Amino acid sequence: MIDLGTLTIKKAHEDLKSGKYSAVDLAQAYLDEIKKKDGEIHAYLEVFSDVVEQAKAADKRFKDGSATLLTGIPIAIKDNILIKGRIASSASKILENYHATYDATVIEKLKKEGVVFIGRTNMDEFALGGSTEKSAYGPTKNPNDLERVPGGTSGGSAASVAGRMALVALGSDTGGSVRQPSAFCGTVGLKPTYGAVSRYGLMAAVSSFDQIGPISKNIEDCEIVFNAIKGQDTHDGTTISETTYSPKRIGKKPVVGVPRSLLNLGGIDKDILKNFSDTEEKLKKLGYEVKDVELATAAQALPVYYILNFAEVSSNLSRFDGVRFGLHKDGKDGIDDYFETRGTGFGKEARRRILLGTYVLSSGYYDAYYNRANAVRRILTQDFLQAFEKVDVIITPTTPTPAFRIGEKTSDPVAMYLEDIFTVTANLTGLPAISIPSGFSGKLPLGLQMTARHGDEKTLFGVGKEFLGE
Repeated sequence: MIDLGTLTIKKAHEDLKSGKYSAVDLAQAYLDEIKKKDGEIHAYLEVFSDVVEQAKAADKRFKDGSATLLTGIPIAIKDNILIKGRIASSASKILENYHATYDATVIEKLKKEGVVFIGRTNMDEFALGGSTEKSAYGPTKNPNDLERVPGGTSGGSAASVAGRMALVALGSDTGGSVRQPSAFCGTVGLKPTYGAVSRYGLMAAVSSFDQIGPISKNIEDCEIVFNAIKGQDTHDGTTISETTYSPKRIGKKPVVGVPRSLLNLGGIDKDILKNFSDTEEKLKKLGYEVKDVELATAAQALPVYYILNFAEVSSNLSRFDGVRFGLHKDGKDGIDDYFETRGTGFGKEARRRILLGTYVLSSGYYDAYYNRANAVRRILTQDFLQAFEKVDVIITPTTPTPAFRIGEKTSDPVAMYLEDIFTVTANLTGLPAISIPSGFSGKLPLGLQMTARHGDEKTLFGVGKEFLGE
């Protein structure tokens, strides 16, 4: 029997290579776990019908000697990442029957590695939300407590890993959508440097923020998947090369910074603050210098983020008009067709952000809101760059609260948005950030967020491994 609880990519690879079990056996073990658990958790929107056939192809690669470290590894894919020929709905009714016509670059790379794609995971519609309650197909539940949310928008991906229904998963991170569910579910989640991973084939929510990132049980697995999917891509002009950034370290051992003013904003759960204090002490005991850093504009990051988020969402979702692809609803005329299609196809949160985004981009308000938000974004980036002249890693809690109850914040969008207070800065600045398990509040996992210089994922992995004892 395969122990899915302790399994890692390297362990699975060694077992597959030695013939201890086959890729078919491994895939079937995960399929059995999905059958047993996912009726309650609802991490998957679809489990692919050809999982066993994919695994058979992986077994052939082990026999002919062409297997790589990721060959045969079962992976779950967020429903906004395109896999040619398969449905990609972004958890929206407007794309309910849309079949992707090409592979996302990350999928193309993973196919070359010979991974086994298990299925597409649930998410907040078009990656707009923070709890995976905004899916058109029903919420996902947290495997640690079925009365609580798994976080969002990559809640299905995090739940699949935490629930032992996938070894690793891909999510997308717009304002914390990989890191927040990782904190809530007790997994590792990486938001790479902007441009480190191609966005080609990722359904755009907020193009200047979005990044695809891995979710895993440990740091090493996260690093393996990141190394497999990163790199420049001719299809995505925002991607960067390995030499774009040359991160430097302050000392021999990374120096850790704490933006104390962010922790004093209020609204942070007492267990979160206690856990963070314990985390600081643990890092000191491990030999890290921990010092306070000033991020003067960080307190304005959340409103700035949402102004820009709404604006880009309004623009990006304008392509869903019922004409070219996706849902079409007949009205009295062409204009009515448009309103009927979008009114029926989009959920409440998507409609809210489209309306607010259209407002901040409209004549008379563009300069007052959108341009000012972009100006503060540039200042925030400079604040972080200045902080990184003194430290190598900046730490905060990943979230201000543990996983909250399903339905607790659905009627209050502002309360939901406040969950992103620590995570949005990495997306605004393009910096890499990772959430790692840091403890518990009762039985609910808590996360530590670490942010590093552009292109310095290596330091995040290194500090994370030492912190977790990997």
